[in-house]
Amino acid sequence: MTHLGIGVMLNRLMADDGGDVFRTAIGKTITALSLDVDNNREDMLRITFDDGSKIALYDNGQSCCETRYMRTDDDLTHHIGATLVGGEIRDAPDIVEDGGDEAHEVQFLLITTSRGVITLSNHNEHNGYYGGFALRIIAE
Repeated sequence: MTHLGIGVMLNRLMADDGGDVFRTAIGKTITALSLDVDNNREDMLRITFDDGSKIALYDNGQSCCETRYMRTDDDLTHHIGATLVGGEIRDAPDIVEDGGDEAHEVQFLLITTSRGVITLSNHNEHNGYYGGFALRIIAE
């Protein structure tokens, strides 16, 4: 990642990433999991717990001239009834497209449960001037 976009920079300077929200969810039993598209944000992972609390995880770094999205090939239903154990972010190699004029960054979000790890990939496709990710976790 050669350039950080203004959205990523502002989020890193001013916003709470939601680490406290995530930490309070650790140890809770998951009753629902979904990867949804929200009209006001990019794709987000939503987790509901047995005490009725809910959290959402999403990339809040959107700047102009970018396409951001989140994907997983994992079966989220496998983790329903599991306990949330932790989470981790890992940078991945950029995807090199034919011609190399555009940038395609990838960052992995790993959610660990008592039944294993859910791997999500966050993608940011841009023209090379709007890089980076700004993962946010909110209580819903």
